[in-house]
This record gives sequence, C-alpha cells and structure tokens, in this order.
Amino acid sequence: MRRTTFTTAVALGIAGTLVLTACGGGGAAGDSGEVTFWDTSGPNEAPVFGKIAQECATRGGYKVNTETVAFDLALNNYKTAAQGGQGPDVFRAEVAWVPQLAKLGYLVDLSDTEVGKDTADFLATPLGSTKYEGRTYGVPQVTDSLALFYNKKLLAAAGVEPPKTWDEVKAAAAKLGGEKTIFINNDAYYALPFIYGAGGDLVDASAKKIVVNSAENVKALRTAKGLLDAKAATTALDPANSYNNMQAAFSSGEVAMVVNGPWSVADYLKGTAFTDKADLGIAPVPGETAGKGSAPVGGHDYVIRQGTRAKDTAAKLVACLSGVDSQVRIAKELGLLPTRKSAYDNPDVKANPVVSAFQPVAAAAHARPWIPEGGQLFDPLKIAYADVLAGKKDAKTALDEVAKAYQDQVVPEYSIG
Repeated sequence: MRRTTFTTAVALGIAGTLVLTACGGGGAAGDSGEVTFWDTSGPNEAPVFGKIAQECATRGGYKVNTETVAFDLALNNYKTAAQGGQGPDVFRAEVAWVPQLAKLGYLVDLSDTEVGKDTADFLATPLGSTKYEGRTYGVPQVTDSLALFYNKKLLAAAGVEPPKTWDEVKAAAAKLGGEKTIFINNDAYYALPFIYGAGGDLVDASAKKIVVNSAENVKALRTAKGLLDAKAATTALDPANSYNNMQAAFSSGEVAMVVNGPWSVADYLKGTAFTDKADLGIAPVPGETAGKGSAPVGGHDYVIRQGTRAKDTAAKLVACLSGVDSQVRIAKELGLLPTRKSAYDNPDVKANPVVSAFQPVAAAAHARPWIPEGGQLFDPLKIAYADVLAGKKDAKTALDEVAKAYQDQVVPEYSIG
C-alpha cells in the first residue's frame, strides 16, 4: 500500500537526525531502561505515535528515542541494520514484513513472553499477521483495509447512490461526468479489491500454488480496464505518481470517488472539496455483485529486534503502545482502526465516523497470505496491472507473466495452476 512518506527523523529524548549506523543505541547501555523505536508512519500520524511512546516511557520509568523513518525505505533500512547487529529495539512493521523478518532471524520470538501470550483481546485476522511457523513475532498495532471514498455533495447533486457493483460505477458515469466518476490507482495493492471481489487470489499458500493468473483474476483486471474503456474512470499513465495524482484529484473535487484506506482521511479533509467534513462519505468497495466486494487486510505490528540489549524495556514499550488505552487514543485522534476488540467498546471510538465506517469493512476483509514472500508478490503485479490499465497488455498475457515471475523469483517451490 502507498502512504505519504516522511523522511525527517524525530527523536524524543535525543536530538539529531537518523544515522543508520548509530541506531543500535537503544541497546547500547544494556537493558538499563533505554529503547529506540522506529516509527514508519507519515506526518499526520507520527506526532501522535511519538507522544504516546514518550508518555509510555515516562509512566514506565524508562527512556524512548523515537525516530520516524520513511515507510518506503523502512524495510530495507531495517534489514541492512539488523544484518549488522544494529537497528531499533522496537520497529513498527507493515503486516507483510513480519514473516519475512522472522524467517531472516531478525525478530525476537515473543511466543513465550507475556506480551506474546496476552492475545485473547486481539482480532483474529490482524493477529494472524504476527505468526511465522506457528510462533509469534509481533503484536498488532492497527489494522486497515480499503473502502470506497465518495464526495457526498457530488453524488447527491447527480442523484447517484454510492455504487455497490462495478457495473453501477459504470452506469453512474453518465451523471458524474464520465472519467470524473472514479480514479483508479494503478498500484498492485489497489488491484486487490477487483481480484478479491471476483473470487480470486495471488497464491494459495496451503496448497503451495500460484493462482494469480486464474480466470477470476483475468476477469477482475478486465473489469478495471473496462471502466477506463467506458470513460467511467481515469488513472495515471505514470505509476510512480498514481497515488499522489489520485489524492489530488479527489481532494480537489476533480473526481467523485476513489478507493483508499483510513490513513488517507486526514489528507482528504485538508482538500478544498471537503472544507465541510460531512461531505466525505465512506462505503464498502464495489464488487462483481452487490454485497460481494472485498478488500485486503492491511495494518502494522510492533516487533522487537533480535539481538537487542534492551529486550525487557522494549517489551514494556510494546505492551504499552499496543494496550487498550493507546489504541483508543489512536482511534480517537487519527481515525485508525484498533486491533483490540475491547477498544471498539469505547464510546469515543464508537463515535468516530471513520472507525465506524471502516469497522465492518475490515471485519469482512480478505486476509493476505502471511508468508515470508508476501510482500514480494506486489512488484510483478504492479507492473502487470499498470500495463493492463494503460492498454499495453491484455489481462491474460500480463497475469501469465506475473505467474512466471512468482515461480522464477518469489516462490519457486510453488506450482502454477
């Protein structure tokens, strides 16, 4: 998924910018009560996460150095640092990164620790992302999925209800200005609502099969391309700028609908189209048939670096950051979805319009394959999806190439079929 990146390092308790070779500092003094936390959120979220981390440290009697690292660079930076026995003590990892880092031996096995065993309150799907080979290597922070964002004012003026199927999106185009109806982001993560909604998937991990080029997936990508061909949608020809172009188009009111996650709300509410917050609508993604739309599970987990000399302090920080009080605060202030069941019982969380809109979306979301190679499935698909939307390749040809790339480069032990 694509989030706004933030490259400035923010240190609470220390000053200075992020220096990769110095990031072992959280454990440099042994387990004497100092921990370094790498936060991979963006500028809308980092101040809140940093403040909560500092308050956790103050209450717990230890010191935390929070460094905010660009999401797009964080995984490679972490692997480089961890390989050399350095890096943060606590890392906010995207859910797909956890099994990969666990396989590499870069994460502490939390299975037999208090923070790893206290899992009864967590939602099952986010909790699944913390597992590798039956062991626990993370603690869920936030969960998310993709939903249909729509401009209530534009849809009301056109007499259009939020569409429940892709055919309804196409039909609404006559009233919503043709290509101004919806912006389709040509990134791989945003192809998943089409794929999952058509009954497809990328791999079948239990059977060790590659299914990305299934008939369902071919139909799914042809559905996305069909919206463009019908002049019912627009996209960006340059994949590198697709997300930013989508954000700008929806925020300004240039397009009436987009598909995105809860992290994007803060940016939309800064746009000229949503000076009245009530004009921002959120609904489940459309599907091939009404009520059958499906979107991927996303989110982040807290993990502890293998080899840290501040393991106990790191566990205290993770327990506090993932606690009910912290999750309630994150939901209230940022509109992000808790991973603890009890957090949803809080009146303020229930009253948050973003959380209430996304809660059923996330509950029905499609779990991604929690395998070490899960994150690597996106690069080949990203190229194929962009080529299909640009009309460079037919969906069947493009997806056959993705299947071959998976077998050659990602999961060579899987069969295609």
